[in-house]
Amino acid sequence: PLGCSIGKPVLLERLSADLGCSPVSRELAAELDRRDELGHLRQQFFLPKVADLPPSDLSLVDGSQECIYFVGNSLGLQPKSTKKYLEEELEKWAKLAIHGHTEGSRPWAWAEETIEQLMGKVVGAKPEEVALMNGLTVNLHLLLLSFYQPTASRHKILMEDKAFPSDHYAVESQIRLKGHDPKESMLCLSPRPGEDTLRTEDILEVIEEQGDSIAVVMFSGVQYYTGQLFDMEAITRAGHKEGCYVGFDCAHAAGNAELKLHDWGVDFACWCTYKYVNSGAGGLAGAFIHEKHADTVRPALLGWWGHDRKTRFQMNNMMELQPGVHGYRLSNQPILLVAPLQASLEIFDMTSMSALRCKSMLLTGYLEYLIQHYYTRDPCRPDHPHVTILTPRDPQQRGCQLSLSFSVPIGRVFLELERRGVACDMREPSVLRVAPVPLYNSFNDVHRFVELLGASLIASGSQK
Repeated sequence: PLGCSIGKPVLLERLSADLGCSPVSRELAAELDRRDELGHLRQQFFLPKVADLPPSDLSLVDGSQECIYFVGNSLGLQPKSTKKYLEEELEKWAKLAIHGHTEGSRPWAWAEETIEQLMGKVVGAKPEEVALMNGLTVNLHLLLLSFYQPTASRHKILMEDKAFPSDHYAVESQIRLKGHDPKESMLCLSPRPGEDTLRTEDILEVIEEQGDSIAVVMFSGVQYYTGQLFDMEAITRAGHKEGCYVGFDCAHAAGNAELKLHDWGVDFACWCTYKYVNSGAGGLAGAFIHEKHADTVRPALLGWWGHDRKTRFQMNNMMELQPGVHGYRLSNQPILLVAPLQASLEIFDMTSMSALRCKSMLLTGYLEYLIQHYYTRDPCRPDHPHVTILTPRDPQQRGCQLSLSFSVPIGRVFLELERRGVACDMREPSVLRVAPVPLYNSFNDVHRFVELLGASLIASGSQK
């Protein structure tokens, strides 16, 4: 079996030497896949064929091949059981109608509660600390309404500069809602000049120096653009030392990094489930509130789904609020969003986040090795395209994504990749975000991607 450190160059080279092949050969990729104990999970998903992707040019590639899908950081693949679960609920609606609320394997009246334990295992939380509801930004607003209680002296929210736009807008509007000026109360932290990612020591220093004016520390778990995995435990500890609440947007961390929201003492968190958790576009989002706040931090907005389920239907208009995050529920959850999420979470339950994280480090380390082999700056070949990896080199400071910054405009290269059946993400003018996902991507996918990247650079005129 593979070890978590096989992505290190020396170990890749040692394994290839044992096989009698080059470390950049297809033979090594095949051997890594042969040793992959999680490789069978790929069969739980639909992998689009090259011919099915609209940009593919079948004069260049074999349309019957599975595509190279490296964009699970934007939308995860569909689990094969999703359609079955959706059809079950449509059939139940057709045959049982109103009785579907209380019958079947996922009764509509409490369907989301049947999978909160599975979701909790993915993010490192107890079931009672997790609610599945709404979309991510709605949940962030609900959480900030309760946790952001500014005073004249403690009114700032600390977050990373260039946070995902929806987070930025949510924080900005919450500050205004509470009567403060974002120019004074929104504290955005940027990397040092000439650097692409934030240093943990710089984050902790700002918390220590300005903590008495910070009400909430609100970072991403994984930064969407650079792929940096923040030290959530250290940030939480530092924030609490200064009397701040600490929360995280885990959109790019849930299902990607090994999270321990409960053990780290994180106060609140939220995440979407359509990226690494594979629930489908617009899927049901998640929210977390640590159990220590179950009876002390109450929701600012109430709805009937926050009422104790045992007495909810007595309709006496006397709120019996569920403790913790379950009291933040406003409305019944759409069963047609619960079913796809269940399909994915059951696949996560076939393994563990620690095992997935281990494979992820191997996959991304292998991708990094190949990129560096072919696209490190070469002073002897000044016209040869080179790549700078914006994502931290330390595997402990990144998830599966690598953000690749090219020395040439990437627009044409991206189009050529798409013509060859590659799905990844482009950010103008020169960055590709590439995310090999351990649930369904293979080492052969990585090798094929790097081969096709070379062909795409040549076809775009960027490389001769």
